[in-house]
Amino acid sequence: MIKNTTKQKERKTGTLKLIKRFLPYYKAHWKTMFFDLFCAALTTVCELVLPLFVRFITDAAIDDISMLTPKTILTLGGTYVVLRAIDALANYYMASIGHIMGTKMETAMRRDLFEHLQKLSYSYYDNTKVGTIMSRITSDLFDVTEFAHHCPEEFFIAGIKIIVSFTILCFINVPLTLLLFAVLPVMMICLQYFKKRMRDGFRESRVVVGELNSQIEDSLLGVRVVKSFANENIEEKKFKKGNEKFLEIKSKVYKYMGSHSSINRVSEGLMYIIVVVAGAFALVADKIEAADYIAYLLYISTLLTSIRRIIDFAEQFQRGMTGIERFNEIMDTPPEIIDKENAIELVVKKGQIDFEDVTFRYSENTEDILNNVNLHICSGESFALVGPSGGGKTTICNLIPRFYELTSGSIKIDGTDIRDVTLKSLRENIGIVQQDVYLFSGTVRENIEYGKPGATEAEIREAARLAGALEFIDKLPDGFDTYVGERGVKLSGGQKQRISIARVFLKDPKILILDEATSALDNESEFLVQQSLERLAKGRTTITVAHRLTTIKNADTILVFTKDGIAESGNHDELIQKAGLYSTMYKMYRI
Repeated sequence: MIKNTTKQKERKTGTLKLIKRFLPYYKAHWKTMFFDLFCAALTTVCELVLPLFVRFITDAAIDDISMLTPKTILTLGGTYVVLRAIDALANYYMASIGHIMGTKMETAMRRDLFEHLQKLSYSYYDNTKVGTIMSRITSDLFDVTEFAHHCPEEFFIAGIKIIVSFTILCFINVPLTLLLFAVLPVMMICLQYFKKRMRDGFRESRVVVGELNSQIEDSLLGVRVVKSFANENIEEKKFKKGNEKFLEIKSKVYKYMGSHSSINRVSEGLMYIIVVVAGAFALVADKIEAADYIAYLLYISTLLTSIRRIIDFAEQFQRGMTGIERFNEIMDTPPEIIDKENAIELVVKKGQIDFEDVTFRYSENTEDILNNVNLHICSGESFALVGPSGGGKTTICNLIPRFYELTSGSIKIDGTDIRDVTLKSLRENIGIVQQDVYLFSGTVRENIEYGKPGATEAEIREAARLAGALEFIDKLPDGFDTYVGERGVKLSGGQKQRISIARVFLKDPKILILDEATSALDNESEFLVQQSLERLAKGRTTITVAHRLTTIKNADTILVFTKDGIAESGNHDELIQKAGLYSTMYKMYRI
């Protein structure tokens, strides 16, 4: 379930390095951050002044009660009321504008993450579950909002309180202060141990959440298959296993948090008892005055409250650091396919495609899918690829738009190497119709318009007409404004395919790739879609991958692929006369 946990631990980054990577997101909000810290300082000053007031009143009551005139008492009370009003306003800024700043930073990180994900190649998505990615782009970054706001604020406040408290306490009694602060290093060492364990636990829990999200997504998207096999109990067991694993890890994390909190409480008790006992002896020995002793106790309370806030913030801090770490893991994944320096814009005039000694494998540890393949596809030619699965037909289709990078050799369009042109211009000149049609959740119009954003109503209707989709679209409840459902679930297979063809008509590419575009359709739908495809292919360089051989009878050139490479080539009549593999396959299909 969590096979990647070890790798995640191996890649974990030091806290300081993570914070350094995160700091640039503060740059756009440095004024807000500065004023937020200023407000934090104001709230801290308000809190630190009270013990001084109490000390003054107590000292005056013991030494000279006449000093406590109504004017003095009201002045002290009024000053404290003003300070509390300032504290309220400063706290409002911190709680509202400070949180909005954190949300803006989270939004910027999510934007950067999504933009980076758009740049990653097919190979990344081949090896990464969508549920895991969703977990990182949503829940992981939620915790960063609180971290971005509270982290500098909490540490700044704690720093002020500790330094000011230490300074004031030293003025009151140096030996007692040094004795008190001697407990802090021991407490921090113990807390640091459990902090590391919490960080590891949160990291592991995020991995499990990602896997759990992926399993839920897989089960819900495949709900029709689940119900058709009456396998709801199997899916429930799979979910229960992942859910219980999540419970196990979270329970371990909270045990560390409990230990973390208990050590803090023990340390607090120890510090209080030191002040009470040692302070009592100091009173008896006349080493400290009663007013100073009371002020000392109040400052100890302020100091421990500050430490307690840092301890309570530890969980939020570790969640935020884990979110930043997992954010960086994706951002540090380099795109495998990028534009080379000085890449040019591809302008396709003819649409001629040449494969020159092309070799491709998906990774260093796998066998070659293609080995020294040479192809020449003429401008406007209809080129078909057939043969058993695993021969590399779809791979060829994926290499032309550079969805994967060649292992060796080159692919040229009109004599220009596809690696010398920009990816955007390359893919703008290629239209793809696949077997597995993907329609976005939205309307029919929005899905067709995806082929040419900003297209006019007339252009959209014309594309639908050419694709043979206009007739059924006009019969839909809301016509082009009909909601198609998630992945087009409200439409039939043939209807979805014709909308995808309309999308390509609107794009109007010079090169067309048809990857088993009709293999999943019934005979009637296949006939209608095939007519649409023939209209679409007219005047374009077309590469067709087909298992239904009747659909490519009219192709100019047919290549028969096997696992050993290209076995035969020619048009339909030539291959039938050869009585080879193609002829055998065609006869089997006809039977």
